[in-house]
Parts: sequence; C-alpha cells; structure tokens
Amino acid sequence: MDYKISVIIPILNEAETISELLQHLVHHTSVNHVSEIIIVDGGSTDGSQDIIQQFLSDQDLNNDASSIIHCRLVTSEKGRAKQMNTGAKLATGNILYFLHADSFPPKHFDHYIVEEVKNGHQAGCFRMQFDSDHWWLRLASWLTQFSWRACRGGDQSQFITRHLFDEIGGYDERYIIYEDNMLINELFARNQFVVINKKLKTSARRYRKHGIWKLQYHFWIIYIKKWFGADADELLAYYKKNIC
Repeated sequence: MDYKISVIIPILNEAETISELLQHLVHHTSVNHVSEIIIVDGGSTDGSQDIIQQFLSDQDLNNDASSIIHCRLVTSEKGRAKQMNTGAKLATGNILYFLHADSFPPKHFDHYIVEEVKNGHQAGCFRMQFDSDHWWLRLASWLTQFSWRACRGGDQSQFITRHLFDEIGGYDERYIIYEDNMLINELFARNQFVVINKKLKTSARRYRKHGIWKLQYHFWIIYIKKWFGADADELLAYYKKNIC
C-alpha cells in the first residue's frame, strides 16, 4: 500500500511563524511521503495570506517541479475545528497530519508517521518540547513522552488515517476550544493512539503572554470542567472570560 500524508495547518493571524514553519516542512520531509501541505486560513488580518502567497510563488520559481511538495492556501469559516475539517475534505492523502502554526515537527517526521501506520497504529502524536527553559514547561514537555491521556493536546500535532478520521466524523465543530482533545478522547476510547518518541518543538508564547501559572491553572480548570460534563458553550465562555 502506498502511504501519502496530507499536512493540514489551520491559521489565524500567524504572520510571525507561518513562513518559518513552511520552510521547515519542505526542508525536513520527502515528496515520497507527503503529497501536499494545506494551509487553512480562518480570516487573517495580519498579512499571513500575503506571506504564504509569496512563499508559494518563490517555491514555484526556485524548484524543480518534480521535487516540489504541493502547497496551497484555502479559506474557511473561523474556528480551528471547522478549518481542520475543511482541510481534511480537500486532502488527497490517506494519512492526515494536523499541525499548529507554531509547532515544528522533527526531521523526517513523515517517515516516523508512515512507519507507525505500517505497524498498525492509526493515530498518534509526537512528544513535545517547549521553546522555554522554565522548569515547569520543561517538566510538562518531559511528561508528553508517556501515553497518558492527561498529557495530550493539539500542540503535539495529530496524525490519523483518513479511514479512522472519517469513521469518527472529524473534529467536533461545536467546540471552538478543546476540539483537539475531543478527537483525542475518541481515539483513546478506540485504543488507537501512539506517542512517537521524537520531539516536536512548540512555542510557549501563550505562557509568556499570560503568565505560566495563570495559564496552566485555567487550562487545568477547563480540563476538569470537561471531565465533569461541561458542554462546548460553557468551556468557551470560561476561556473567553479568563484567557482570550
């Protein structure tokens, strides 16, 4: 069987990181495994779309067509779940890889994903490392190597076979936040999740903006609220009041 990965990146005002991420992806992957990179914009107003269009133009000018990983920019309604579902509908690969715009997967990430799928693992993520030396974020990063549900999150990225994604029904668009965790819950319920023991580096920018302990506290509260049955609207209201 021929395994092909579609990388799907939802963005909203990611001018700070999107060019660096796209450069990282095209230089650390292979056309043998990655069929395309789909960037799904939810209405950026910071010039993100112009940066992406310039990247696409430069790629067309400077590369042999046979070695280019096809990249495209599409638009969607705002909301990461909606954006990722839009990308999935357009994807041609039989493996979907959802990646945040400030998360940089390890070199040869495509090879590691394909090997896991060949070994029967239909979904999973990489372990994570924050771009910070703060002791708590270093500890939180270290804990992501373990297969504990509480240590999972969208910043670690998410690969999933097209078949399993469609079976689950994609991301639950009722959730404006916590959408990654809702999909992960479905995967754990099916015993279909593996942590690849390679480090993805992600930005700690939200912790730097809000304060590490304040943001971590509110994330814990959101997790606990969902544990006790909070619905999508209640989680969003708490997020808007305390974080957004």
